[in-house]
Amino acid sequence: MKIDLTDTDSSKINKAILQGRRAVGTPAVGAVLTLVVVTDEENAYDSVKAANEASREHPSRTLVVIKRHARTPRDRHENRLDAEVRLGTDAGSGETVLLRLYGEVGAHTDSVVLPLLLPDAPVVVWWPVDAPEVPSRDPLGSLAQRRITDMYAVEDPLAALAKRAASYAPGDTDLAWTRLTPWRSMLAAALDQAPLTVTSAAVESEAENPSAELLARWFEVRLGVSVDRVVTDGPVVTAVRMGTADGEIRIDRPEGPVARLAIPGQPSRVLALKVRTTAELIAEELRRLDPDEAYAAALRGGA
Repeated sequence: MKIDLTDTDSSKINKAILQGRRAVGTPAVGAVLTLVVVTDEENAYDSVKAANEASREHPSRTLVVIKRHARTPRDRHENRLDAEVRLGTDAGSGETVLLRLYGEVGAHTDSVVLPLLLPDAPVVVWWPVDAPEVPSRDPLGSLAQRRITDMYAVEDPLAALAKRAASYAPGDTDLAWTRLTPWRSMLAAALDQAPLTVTSAAVESEAENPSAELLARWFEVRLGVSVDRVVTDGPVVTAVRMGTADGEIRIDRPEGPVARLAIPGQPSRVLALKVRTTAELIAEELRRLDPDEAYAAALRGGA
């Protein structure tokens, strides 16, 4: 079910959500959190699709904030809020509201979003693109328990990583870190199977890959060794090597969803290590709302 509202306000949007829930036969709110997605028109479709898929695991009210840029001088003086309310099968397992902001309204997104937040429920803000310099000080970011950015969406990921390290506040996280979860799990499991002292490490990846840099910094913190950054043709992280007195522990994923794990004194084995979708990454981040201390440590690195 879809309800279109033109030149509206937050009060009318709330009424439309209530009317829509009654029309589809679900007057009670079953959402467990509010997910605010701040994006542009170009990336709105993919962002909404990922949020809807993630809502099947985490039923939520999804508020998609889209700032519209005026094309003519006359349009620049127009202050307007348009909304599209989606419920039922059009909104995953929750409710989706697309908010298109024109003119000066776009400078006061927090005033638009605040009345639409679910009462007594956590708030998560996700910027698929164009994240603020300091997410925790952003008007919308200050409303949230968790703030999700993505360094893959910027032109210079390593410069963005330096900014994230300088501006980190508890509750910040980045999808470049979330993409590393399978790698970190398998590397930790490998060291559990072979409790050896690691004396050196190397991360192989394509150039300017923020996930590889975070993984290298995580090694520096956890293992206390210097880590070599080796540039390959990719895609993304292709191999991780840890040197020990008995030999090298290595995970290779040159391409595709399959990797090979080698541990000294044990037969090599094949592992599933696919590149996950954005919806899977967002669903993982919504599972925890407390500060990610491991991410904070990886941002700081050996320093």
